[in-house]
Amino acid sequence: MATSCPMMNMQKQTDHPCFGGDHAKAGRIHLPVAPGCNIKCGFCERKFDCANESRPGVTSRVLTPAQSVERVRLVKRHMEKQGGAQLKVVGIAGPGDPLANPKTFETFRLVREAFPEMTLCLSTNGLRLSEMLETILAYDIHSLTVTINALTPQTGAQVYEWIKFDGRKLDGEEGAAILLERQFEGLRLAAAAGMLVKVNHVYIPGVNDHESLDLAVKVRGLGATMMNIMPVIPVGLFKEIERPCEATMEMVRNQAELILSQARHCKQCRADAAGVVGQDIDLEALSA
Repeated sequence: MATSCPMMNMQKQTDHPCFGGDHAKAGRIHLPVAPGCNIKCGFCERKFDCANESRPGVTSRVLTPAQSVERVRLVKRHMEKQGGAQLKVVGIAGPGDPLANPKTFETFRLVREAFPEMTLCLSTNGLRLSEMLETILAYDIHSLTVTINALTPQTGAQVYEWIKFDGRKLDGEEGAAILLERQFEGLRLAAAAGMLVKVNHVYIPGVNDHESLDLAVKVRGLGATMMNIMPVIPVGLFKEIERPCEATMEMVRNQAELILSQARHCKQCRADAAGVVGQDIDLEALSA
């Protein structure tokens, strides 16, 4: 059983706390500028106005690109005054899919102009990854997270309610097959271009758990740097499913780690999280 973070051997490559950087020294901020989404995950239930919800896809409010720059400045100044960990990473992870929202790249442009020292990162469902990769690279985005929750269309049809692709709304195995094909191709191209790529995987007992280890093999072959297996949060279609206990998740991660390096400190952050992982800053109090 692993006794320390398996990603720490990557510290020479990045300050990013989700990609092996020192969690105690590197802070991050998620900028919630991307409300629209082009797929519907069965476990996704977004509320923009609930500050007590701590899960992906949730933010107190959606920001404009200009407001996002001011938030980075505010959090950076606060962390500097506090001492200890400093703000190192600026990411966009929702609350929808960043690649389905044009404000994503306008935000990255403004952040890069104001804070050229920051590491930029992006999280996506991967549906538009291959077609947007040149843009991602042009904006000097350092690392990428792709959420992949199935290996086969049969399982994908249980996880995803629908996708929007080429002007069509597709569901079932047809929609899942297109999504998976584009996720895997986008991952392959991004890794080949030299990006650090992490695969997030929501572990849903009785739905996709039988594919998790084979998925690790698949994404390793495509060039993924690491994998983050997360327990499903019981909402939406899966509100009746019992959340996997920590012992179960530890066992699954230990098995998967024989295949691909595993993230073990993920807190399934909100789309507007800021500060050190696991010790988020109260943004409302900070803005008061």
